[in-house]
Amino acid sequence: MLCIDLDLFKNVNDSFGHPMGDRLLRCVAERLRAQVGGQDLVARFGGDEFAIVLAQVTSPNEASDFAARLIEIVSAPYDMDGLEVVIGASIGIALAPGDGEDCDALLRNADMALYRAKAHGGGCHHFFEKEMDRQAQIRRDMELDMRHAFARGEFELHYQPLIDLAEDRISGFESLLRWRHIERGMISPADFIPIAEDIGLIVGLGEWVLRQACIEAARWPDDIKLAVNLSPVQFRSRNLVQVVISALAQSGLSPRRLELEITESLFLADSEANLATLHQLRSLGVRISMDDFGTGYSSLSYLRSFPFDKIKIDRSFVTDLTERPDCLAIVRAIAGLGRSLNITTLAEGVETIDQLQALRGEGCHEVQGFLFSPARPACEIDGLLRKFGRRASQAA
Repeated sequence: MLCIDLDLFKNVNDSFGHPMGDRLLRCVAERLRAQVGGQDLVARFGGDEFAIVLAQVTSPNEASDFAARLIEIVSAPYDMDGLEVVIGASIGIALAPGDGEDCDALLRNADMALYRAKAHGGGCHHFFEKEMDRQAQIRRDMELDMRHAFARGEFELHYQPLIDLAEDRISGFESLLRWRHIERGMISPADFIPIAEDIGLIVGLGEWVLRQACIEAARWPDDIKLAVNLSPVQFRSRNLVQVVISALAQSGLSPRRLELEITESLFLADSEANLATLHQLRSLGVRISMDDFGTGYSSLSYLRSFPFDKIKIDRSFVTDLTERPDCLAIVRAIAGLGRSLNITTLAEGVETIDQLQALRGEGCHEVQGFLFSPARPACEIDGLLRKFGRRASQAA
């Protein structure tokens, strides 16, 4: 059983319209049908997903060779009225009887293998593995638990201080979501945030984070800012601006004290609509920060497309800052870019005095990291502000 998903098909629909997309699907179907024998079956499941049942395959190698050839055939350019259209394909493979003895099991397992192929960047095929089933069960359990976590009060916000290097004091806090599972304890955001994005829960979760963080920040001194991360998924709901307005109004927090952090992946889809939303947010007086700068695509073009208030230097460059000249050169370039464009630069993941001194020497404006403090619960904010009431470098 082969599950096939077309790579980049959405771009065709978005760029040339659904009629062109429908024609392309028919062309793909013709190519697939030409590759199967009399006892094989090829079908379209819906959208840009197809499935093939190969009755005569006798070995994994044969299935692998067929899948590789199929990807090459589907990925060849299509001539659509003189317009060259290029897509790709990803394939998941399940073999009977080892991967399932009935249609439902084979299809489910082939689909899991397809998910793995897509996660590896697409344009490849992947066989089902027993570990995938275990991981899928863990994911299903986590999805179910997440849907009940709100009612059980398991989500909470922690805050990590942002240090202004010129004034050597706390200038703000970044709010970070934590999940204290009733049985499993603290679950890493790296484990649950992607799932929340996949199942759409991040929209409601993000609204709660924004409201709760603004309410908490309104109790802080007036010169302390609040930074809140936004998921690209939140922009798809198209009511993000109203959510921000509501959170500010409910809390009484001044817009000038709120920083909204986005990642470069926001610009990979619906960029015009997302840019319009960013401009609306900025018109409220809210500051916009680009997170994980330098780890995505076309960073410099994004700086031209929107007047960011802050760019955050990813921790991957800071970790080896004092050992690797290339990391130092990248930090130096980003800091210089920030000065030239009048954009604040903040370095993440600062853990040593040597890193701090190097970042100060390169002209970074702000830093955050375990050298000063990990993220702490809201009840510890006052203590952190008192601790850093004296010079931050001494307190660290």
